[in-house]
Amino acid sequence: MAYINEHYLKLKAGYLFPEIGRRVTAFSQANPQARVIRMGIGDVTEPLPPAVCQAMHKAVDEMADRSTFRGYGPEQGYDFLRQAIAQGDYQSRSADISADEIFVSDGSKCDSANLLDVLGERNRIAVTDPVYPVYVDTNVMAGHTGSADDKGEYSGLTYLRTTAGNHFIAEPPQQAVDVVYLCSPNNPTGTALTRQLLSRWVEYARKNNTLILYDAAYEAYITEPEIPHSIYEIDGAREVAIELRSFSKLAGFTGVRCAFTVIPKALKGRTPNGEVVDLHRLWGRRHTTKFNGVSYITQRGAEAVYSPAGRQQVKSLVDFYMENAAIIRQNLRELGLGVFGGINAPYVWMKTPGQLSSWEFFDRLLHEAHVVGTPGSGFGASGEGYLRLSAFNSRENVNEAMNRIKQLKL
Repeated sequence: MAYINEHYLKLKAGYLFPEIGRRVTAFSQANPQARVIRMGIGDVTEPLPPAVCQAMHKAVDEMADRSTFRGYGPEQGYDFLRQAIAQGDYQSRSADISADEIFVSDGSKCDSANLLDVLGERNRIAVTDPVYPVYVDTNVMAGHTGSADDKGEYSGLTYLRTTAGNHFIAEPPQQAVDVVYLCSPNNPTGTALTRQLLSRWVEYARKNNTLILYDAAYEAYITEPEIPHSIYEIDGAREVAIELRSFSKLAGFTGVRCAFTVIPKALKGRTPNGEVVDLHRLWGRRHTTKFNGVSYITQRGAEAVYSPAGRQQVKSLVDFYMENAAIIRQNLRELGLGVFGGINAPYVWMKTPGQLSSWEFFDRLLHEAHVVGTPGSGFGASGEGYLRLSAFNSRENVNEAMNRIKQLKL
C-alpha cells in the first residue's frame, strides 16, 4: 500500500466552491421548479470575442494542413504571444518586461500552486485575510504550514487582516516575511492597491528580501487611474516580484485555458546555506519538465486579444461586466447594506444583514431568493459576516437577482 502525503489530511473540509456546488445541487434537486441565478463562482457567461474566435478558426485550419500543422510547441509559449504580451501589457505601460521573462500556461490558479515547487519549506509565508483559498490550501498541501485551529487558520502562516476598518486593504506587516501573496484587484473583496501603497509594498520587500507573488488576474477591470495595472509599474519591483495574469476573466477564457506568469531575470532566491540562485532559471527548469505547453490554437486566440479589434471587443466585454457590478453595488447600497468592491473589480463584497453568518445568509439567499453568492467565511476568518457576489452574468439575471434580493426586505 502506497504512503500518502499526510499534509493533505490537514485541509479543512472541502474546497470552498465544491461545497457551494453541493448545497446548490441539493437545493435544485429538492426544488426542480426553482430558477437558480448563480452569482457565486466567478465564471464568465458571455461568448468569446469575435477576433479571438476568428484567430482560433484560422489556427484550426492550419492544423488541418500538413504544411502548416504544428505538434509540440515551446513549453514557455510561442514567441508571437509572448511578444504581444510583453509589448501590450508591460512595455506600453513603461514596465521593463521582456518576452523571455514570460511563461505561458493553462491557468493562474495552477501557476500560483506550482510556484511552490521551487520555493523551500523554510519560508515564512504571509497571506491576506480574507484570501483566495488556493493560496492557503496549496501551501498546506506542500507542507508549509502546521495544523488548522478552530477558526480554520493554519499555524506557520502570517495572516494580514483586512476589515471594513482598513477598507479591506492590506498594509505591509511590522515583521519580516519571506513570501507574501498579494491580489489586486482583490478576489474576493474587489478592492485594489493604490500606486502609493503598492510602492510601499515593493519598498518593504526590498528591505526584507521578501518575494511578492502578485496576482493581477483582474487588472483589466481597473477603472481608477491611481490603481497600477502591474506591479512592474513600480520602480524596483523586478527584483522582488512574480506577477500572475490570466485570459480567463479578461477575454472569457475560463473554458479555453490560457494564462501567463512573469518571472524577471533579476529575481533571486537563496538556498539554506545562503547561495543566491536565479528564480527565473529554476522556474524555467520546472516549467519545461512538468508542462508541455498551451495548444497552438489557444495561443493564437490569446494573441488576437492584443489586435486592434480584439482590444476593442475585450474592452466592451469588460465594460459589460462592470456595468453589472455597478447595478449590484447600487441596489445593495439602496438596501442600506455595507458594500465594497465593484469599482475596480467584477466582485461586490457585501456585509450580511443583521447578525447572520456568511453561510446563514448564503442559505437564505439560496432558499428564499434562489440566488447563489459566495460565503465570505470561506475566504478566511475576516470574511465572516460577508458575502461575495459576482458580476459575471447576463444583464437579465443580474436585474432579476437584485429584484429578488430586494423582496427579502433585509
